Amino acid sequence: MTRVLLSLAVFLFFALCVYGMWHGWKRRQRKQAGLPAFPAPPQTLGAARLTTTGVYIGTTNAGNWQDRIQVGDIGHRAEATLSLVPEGVAIDRVGATPLFIPAESIRDARTDRGLAGKVMFSEQGLLVVQWENEGHLFDTGFRGDDKDVYDDWVAALSQHPLNTEGKA
Repeated sequence: MTRVLLSLAVFLFFALCVYGMWHGWKRRQRKQAGLPAFPAPPQTLGAARLTTTGVYIGTTNAGNWQDRIQVGDIGHRAEATLSLVPEGVAIDRVGATPLFIPAESIRDARTDRGLAGKVMFSEQGLLVVQWENEGHLFDTGFRGDDKDVYDDWVAALSQHPLNTEGKA
């Protein structure tokens, strides 16, 4: 009988934890409902200057690496392909809607250790793009399969706004 009660207590504790996480996720979605809509990708995109595969980590309010944006499916991590096109940065996510950061919105690019609750051992574990949308600053993080290309990305994104030649 003691084992049954102990098992039931552990199960109830686990269920309470899951409910708390779900409730927190929903509360954050309601809190962020007033954020500006994320830009839609253009119908056609130019040829990619840089492309890399990896994992879309998430988008946060700039300067707060743990304040993940959770409106819609923006907060869902997913395997993705990151492409630098003349129009901006396209993030094609597997199993989730694609994201797009217009070139004129890009404010900064850097490597970082953590974003959206994901922490890496290396100081250069994530590629982070800071961008502005209707006066609101966001940080979008990507963990590439090949981290050796991060310097190329940071250099290219630092030349915003991008044009077809990739020059400021």
